[in-house]
Amino acid sequence: QPQFVESGGGVVQPGGSLRLSCAASGRTFSPYHMGWFRQAPGKEREFVAAIRWSDGTPYYADSVKGRFTITRDNAKNTVYLQMNSLKPEDTAVYYCAAGGRFPTGSREDYNYWGQGTQVTVSS
Repeated sequence: QPQFVESGGGVVQPGGSLRLSCAASGRTFSPYHMGWFRQAPGKEREFVAAIRWSDGTPYYADSVKGRFTITRDNAKNTVYLQMNSLKPEDTAVYYCAAGGRFPTGSREDYNYWGQGTQVTVSS
């Protein structure tokens, strides 16, 4: 099964930007689609964005549309989440995940998960 390593998290001021990376090992992403989720303290894990691996078609949660961009690099077996105009409410642990359905924001449709990377938006 694939294994994922997320990176790129950190502390940023409101209005700032971060780029998260999720690198796969063990096997390629294909035929999976990839997604990003996040979980803030005391809250449920929620969908952020997904990408269809075959052609890069994105799918976003309404809360991040126009601010976040999901992309992938087939050669590097890596998916990215560019986050701009960050808000304090974006603070969470961000997880990448792989699943066989697209588009979907349901956690149950994702089979493999990374360990997460912390993003903190604070002044």
